Amino acid sequence: MENVRVYEMPPCKMVASQSGMFGDGKLEVFSEWFGSLPITMFPKDYLWYDKDKGGFAWYYMYDESMTVPNDFNIIDFPGGLYLVATDIDGQDNTEAMNAIKNFIKEKGCFEIDKSRKELGNIITSPSAYKVMGYNQMDYYVPVKIK
Repeated sequence: MENVRVYEMPPCKMVASQSGMFGDGKLEVFSEWFGSLPITMFPKDYLWYDKDKGGFAWYYMYDESMTVPNDFNIIDFPGGLYLVATDIDGQDNTEAMNAIKNFIKEKGCFEIDKSRKELGNIITSPSAYKVMGYNQMDYYVPVKIK
């Protein structure tokens, strides 16, 4: 059984938060904004670590019907192939990342694409979180075909 998914995101527009750390308000403002949007079948938000600014940033898939606050930018997201593994949010993700590395090695047809960002999103519904007591996080590692 494979525990790593191959996922392809199309190029699209994303709403981008300011970079920051949880607790400084920047990410909370973004979370509050997209949390007010209708819940969809699949999460549309992607968190990533902005090494250049030393903080996290959030993307949310944009559509033209949205009212986007002035504090956020709309960016062109390049899309592409990702390998995805699931683990528990807020805990050590070494096992998930090792699964992705092993998948790359075993398949021999992918390599990490360092030109794009690693992403993550919470896939747990509020009702599942309530009974489990934790969220599941999908970790997305950008890859390209060798």
